[in-house]
Amino acid sequence: MRTLLLLLPLLAFADTYPRQAGVDAVHYRFQLEFFDTSDEIKGEATIQVRLAPGVSALVLDLANASMTVDSVSTGAFTHQNDQLRIALTPGTAAVTVKYHGKPTGGMRIIKNKYNDRVFFSENWPNKARHWLPMIDHPYDKATSEFIITAPQKYQVIANGLLQEETSLGDGRKRTRWKQSVPIASWLNAVGIAEFSVHYAGRVKDVELQTWVYRQDRDAGPPWFEPTSKAAMDFFSENIGPYSYEKLANVVAAGFGGGTEHASAIFYGENNVLERPGTGLIAHEIAHQWFGNAVTESDWDDVWLSEGFATYFTLLFIEHSQGRDAFATGLQDSRRRIFNLEKAQPGLTIRHQNLADMKRVLNQLIYQKGGWTLHMLRSMIGNEAFWQGIREYYRTYRDRNATTADLQRIMESVSGRELGWFFTQWLDRAGTPQVKLSWTYDAAAKKLRATVEQTQPELYRLPLEIQTGTRVETVELTQRSQTFTFDQEKEPQAVVLDPGLKILMNAVTVRVP
Repeated sequence: MRTLLLLLPLLAFADTYPRQAGVDAVHYRFQLEFFDTSDEIKGEATIQVRLAPGVSALVLDLANASMTVDSVSTGAFTHQNDQLRIALTPGTAAVTVKYHGKPTGGMRIIKNKYNDRVFFSENWPNKARHWLPMIDHPYDKATSEFIITAPQKYQVIANGLLQEETSLGDGRKRTRWKQSVPIASWLNAVGIAEFSVHYAGRVKDVELQTWVYRQDRDAGPPWFEPTSKAAMDFFSENIGPYSYEKLANVVAAGFGGGTEHASAIFYGENNVLERPGTGLIAHEIAHQWFGNAVTESDWDDVWLSEGFATYFTLLFIEHSQGRDAFATGLQDSRRRIFNLEKAQPGLTIRHQNLADMKRVLNQLIYQKGGWTLHMLRSMIGNEAFWQGIREYYRTYRDRNATTADLQRIMESVSGRELGWFFTQWLDRAGTPQVKLSWTYDAAAKKLRATVEQTQPELYRLPLEIQTGTRVETVELTQRSQTFTFDQEKEPQAVVLDPGLKILMNAVTVRVP
């Protein structure tokens, strides 16, 4: 039975969001007007669709508490339970929705730290529906454009390339941005504020921009740009080409940390400029490859976004600051995993048919997801790992992927069956508890090491044991195994996992 557990294939899960068979949203065109005299917005959304024969309806997510639908170009529609259901006629290629309302989520209309009025979207993970009618789930990626009308004093940032910035002569300005690469709903972004904008040149032929409040004009570029340039170089050279038309780092109000919108990353105003930002910046830029260009097909696999960004931040730190800084990051991550597993036993990296979006993220998704990639790299080797990463990105760039897709590619490049690996690390709660007991026989010049697993479920663990200056490689597949090594003299210490390659809580003891 234990052997069977080790060989189980990756389990098939999927979040509970209802997919629409035969419906493909191709492009969204959002025309929106924002005001200084009201928090209401006025919108017109045109959705280009590709439909299979026989499809008679399109369902868009749109929150009833936020938005009121004024009209739909096809005529017949219902708007209830946060869904806009639109009747279609054969041959429909586009639908236009006119609407208005005050967003109850997804778009923050607030004062920033300088007491200036600002507007910032926050669509993660499924809040776009509070101000945008769309398929609010990562499985259906589409291109998009935003045509924003706002008071003249504001600058507007959004995804893609700037197409138009026109004064309307009545105190208003129209700004149009167009995103030509398909992205998931949460990656669409709009920021409206009195910005200072710095154009930092091109990195790998991609324009780098810094958008900060006008009061932070001098502090913004030196805080963002050196790390951004280095991270863009590192990820482009080691993974593959950047997918989008620009990279804009944007200071935003109303939330902490960062949000990885495609080509327009938002950073919480209280997390920037006054403290070191290397890890945060690298994490959000890593997302442009993983989470943005390669997007999880459903929320059960959100680790393909957050676990990747977490580990690739550490890989960037290893590249830019050295192995010791990388090891420190791994050790800190491991401590956070152990603390979370102790506080919330039963958590796994992969969700199982996730329904409650409030539970989509936890630290395991980030930290243990990142550690899973680290263990994969350690096990199959650095060369095969990077080959697999490049192939995974090349194959699924601007598309959706699953854990099974990643597994298949890593098996191909490594020549190894990896179902057991992904199952035991992604779909099991907890981490291995390992004890190594050793004794030395001076007469026989032998070192005897017994390694035991004490957690409830058995793990398959490729381990390294350092005995003096030698490192022995073993594989633990049983509850307890004993290994004997030739050893000229008694070592001062025996070290389990000297290279920091396996996520486990390990104890080593000398047996008299």
